[in-house]
Amino acid sequence: MVKTKKQPLLYLCATPIGNLGDMTLRALEVLAGADTIACEDTRVSGKLLKHYQIRKELFAYHEHNKHEAGEALIKKMKVGQVVVLLSDAGMPGINDPGMELIRRCQEEEILYSVLPGPSAFITALVFSGMDSSSFSFRGFFPKNNKEKKKISEWLDNDEATTIFYETPHRINKTLAWIAEQWPKRELAVIREISKLYEEMIKGSAEEVLEEAESRVLKGEMVLIISGAKENDTTVYTDQDLDALFQRFQEQGATKKEAIAMMADYTGQSKNELYQRFMLK
Repeated sequence: MVKTKKQPLLYLCATPIGNLGDMTLRALEVLAGADTIACEDTRVSGKLLKHYQIRKELFAYHEHNKHEAGEALIKKMKVGQVVVLLSDAGMPGINDPGMELIRRCQEEEILYSVLPGPSAFITALVFSGMDSSSFSFRGFFPKNNKEKKKISEWLDNDEATTIFYETPHRINKTLAWIAEQWPKRELAVIREISKLYEEMIKGSAEEVLEEAESRVLKGEMVLIISGAKENDTTVYTDQDLDALFQRFQEQGATKKEAIAMMADYTGQSKNELYQRFMLK
């Protein structure tokens, strides 16, 4: 149990996800009074502090040094120093190592506080106008087939809105995969939130893919997928499966490899595909 003290020694401070004017007055006050400001990238946080004329020591704390740097921050707090943790944008502790520092504070009974502020996925959800009565945030969209298969099973059945982060160089590939699985499922891609080129592309999965492929999308992106509905999963005919099997083989896959790739791609049983294509 965390013991109550007069003042928190760690503040998790939300930072703007675009427009620097989105800092709160309380956050600026806490930053100005901090002994140490920990952040993912000292260059990014340095620009924010310079904008508000705050001159403080910046301490790098990120995924690659979180264990060593985290212990150094704990030592600072144990001697009474006030530490403020920033992420590059949005709320610390979401898709960054901030949560691990919170757990260490809990273990050491160090009081901490969270300063409310911007969060990209919440802002994007509201912006999209899609159902927010029930939703889940799943972090960055998975890259490997095993994780994609899990996501496929999740999206096939979950009626809640699902939210992902995605990068510009992967967005078209991700949209193509989703459109192949659920071409009519409603999607929204929100990018450059609160910046000059803020934009939302919204429509069916195939419509959003078509728009994305017509130009180059840049900036930080949030991908929002509507919940499952009846009959929105792609149905693969025998002709579709034959064409997929031939396509994967033309790409150099053996029969067994093609079957495994088809199982990942369509979500169908590998055993059933094996019976169809290896034993006929």
